Order: sequence, then C-alpha cells, then structure tokens
Amino acid sequence: MTEILLLTASLGLAGLRMATPMIFASMGGFVSERSGVVNIALEGFMLTGAFAAAVIAYHTHSAWLGWGGALLAGAAVGALYGFFVITLKADQIVTGTAINILTAGVMPFLTKILFNSTGSTPGLPLADRFSFEPLIMAFILVAVLTYWYTQTHSGLWLQFAGEHPGALLAAGVSVRKVRWVSVIASGGLAALGGASLSTFLASSYSPMMTGGRGFMALAALIFGRWKPLPTLGACVFFGLTDALQIRLQGVHLGTMEVPVQFIQILPYVVTIIALAGFFGKSQAPRFLGKALE
Repeated sequence: MTEILLLTASLGLAGLRMATPMIFASMGGFVSERSGVVNIALEGFMLTGAFAAAVIAYHTHSAWLGWGGALLAGAAVGALYGFFVITLKADQIVTGTAINILTAGVMPFLTKILFNSTGSTPGLPLADRFSFEPLIMAFILVAVLTYWYTQTHSGLWLQFAGEHPGALLAAGVSVRKVRWVSVIASGGLAALGGASLSTFLASSYSPMMTGGRGFMALAALIFGRWKPLPTLGACVFFGLTDALQIRLQGVHLGTMEVPVQFIQILPYVVTIIALAGFFGKSQAPRFLGKALE
C-alpha cells in the first residue's frame, strides 16, 4: 500500500511539472481568444520564450532574468502577430501558422550566430535553473486571471471584446486596444511556458523542444470551455498523461516489449479524443476570429 501511495504521489508531482508549460501557454491563449483573436501561434511563442530564457540565463546565471527576457521576447512576437491580425486584418489561422514556422526557423539561425551550433544552447548548471518556482507561479497566474477576469472592469472589457464588441464600443472602450493588449500579453504568458521548458524541465533550449505543447495548451483551453479553472484542470490532465507515457516506456506485455513509439503518442491521442468529445459542447466566444470593421 505504501509503495502504491508513493508511486501515485510521484506520478502526480511529475504530472504537475509536465503541465506547467501548458498552463502558462493556455492562459496566454485564454486572454487572446477571450478578446476575439484566435491564437494558434502559442507554439511559436513558447519556442521564443524557451530560447530567450535559455540564452539570457546562460549569460547572466539567473533563471529569473531568463524568465524576464522570455516575457519581453514573447510580447514582442505577440505584437508582431497583433500587427498582422488586428491592424492588417490578415487571416488569423494562416498568420498563426506563419508565426510558428518563422520561430522554428529563426531559432537555429540565432543559435548558430550566438553559439556556432544549430542544435541546443549550452546547458545550464543546476544552480542556474528553477527547482519548483514555475509550478507555483503557474497556479498563482491562474488564480490572478480568474479574479481579474470576473471581478474587475478591465476583465469585463476582455469578456465583451470577444462576446459583444458593439456594447464595448457603445461604452466608449476601444475594442482594438483591448485586443492589442490581450495579444501582446498572450505572447508574453505563452513565452513563460517555453521558459519553463528550458530552465525548469530541461537545462537548455533545443530545436522544437515544445513538442506540440502549444497545440495541447490550445486543446486544454477548448476542453476547459475558455475558462481559467477548467482549463487548468485540462492542463493537469494532459500533464499526467505525458508523465504516464514516460513511466510506461519499456513496459512489457508478456514477453513482448511495447514499442516506445506507441507509448510516446499517448498524450496526443488523449488530446485528440478530448477534442473530439468536447469541442462540440464548448461555447467559444461569439466573435472569436472575426476581424473588426
């Protein structure tokens, strides 16, 4: 019994750690999509944050400064995304895809310039990495966003920007400005998710290290019906499946070892099943994806 309890606690803690990057990214997606801007660029924002945090932490020997740099870098890419989808009214799906492709290509180029390598950045010493802080910060972020979204005037502006932008304009509040701030904040928050990868779960940046977590965060947002607390629960659930697939690698069925590839796809299969089962039941913001006139 004691062994089972220890294994369960260990798996639960591992699941929370694995969920941390997705929590930050999903909260970034929350503020963007609640304002009416579709955001599939979360993967690109996370890659930006992972790279910026790893480089800055390496040179300053401070994971906190790395996090600050990731926040600013993600906000900058978020502003680029906002310029295209809000100012130029470009297609949000196409632009988000372009941001993902752009960041995936630019990061190896920058790594080559800075470290003469197109692979990983130099590893961070254990003393220069986080031990548990991002996990705590992720839960604090969800609590703060929940209170802000439901109890403050600016939180109500966010709600109306995605649901009833006409009412917001009638009240004298600029929907365009609300969406601009939301998209920039989305880039910064998602970048913190990437920073959690390179300074918390790992010790360096490596190409495509997000491994689809930005899309899983978006799936968690849909699964959570665009609400912070249910989205948190979905992220933890996906984190547990990710931790479980790591524990199951090398498992045997009788005398046959289960191919590791079948185990590794477990989180993605669970994500697809969750979306297939819940997408039709989720009510997206009414004006999500609709450009302002």
